[in-house]
Amino acid sequence: MSGLTVLVSSLPASVAARLDNGLAQLGLKVTASQREQLLGFVALLHKWNKAYNLTAVRDIDDMVARHVLDSAAVAPYVHGPRLLDVGAGPGLPGIVLAILDPALSVTLLDSNGKKVRFQRQAIMELGLKNVVASQARVETFSDQPFDQVISRAFASLVDFVTLTRELPTANGQWLAMKGPGADDELRELPSGIRLQTRHLLKVPFDTAERQLLILNVDSEPQEGVE
Repeated sequence: MSGLTVLVSSLPASVAARLDNGLAQLGLKVTASQREQLLGFVALLHKWNKAYNLTAVRDIDDMVARHVLDSAAVAPYVHGPRLLDVGAGPGLPGIVLAILDPALSVTLLDSNGKKVRFQRQAIMELGLKNVVASQARVETFSDQPFDQVISRAFASLVDFVTLTRELPTANGQWLAMKGPGADDELRELPSGIRLQTRHLLKVPFDTAERQLLILNVDSEPQEGVE
């Protein structure tokens, strides 16, 4: 058996059951290989978290809901082909999105050394060819423009857009994963940045309010909620 298969086989049965149930609720279909990678990511996150404190979520079943399924919930709105995950932490949502869509080219950006080391280890052990981990502060990061720039828990909406203003393509998008209270942040958006669409997210096994705000430069605002 491969190292990844051995890693996954050590997981409690409840982890796989929760992942399968959650993906079904989200309407996401995965191959056997993708399923193994998602479970392997959970196993690695749980293992490394004991020593490196990568996330405040300790329970492995909660990791499935609050990290993997939470990240997977935005997959229908991610098309890339080049995606930048700003403040990716242990690789969320970028690694999950890269597993779900191998055609995506994902760059993970974080300034925290131990979290980037985990990202690189996960990329290697999961066999991900479409992910690159970069350790840098967003203020100093430069690369070819990205089609979409996503953030899950990086900063306020204003800071997220301001610090990454030069990183999307001319027709690119910012994808901000937010909880309640985002309306106050939207009112403070810099001039020229508009809310394109807002999507309410129903994350399986998690009662917290979640939404995805899609912003761009050129489009007129459309503040309807889906």
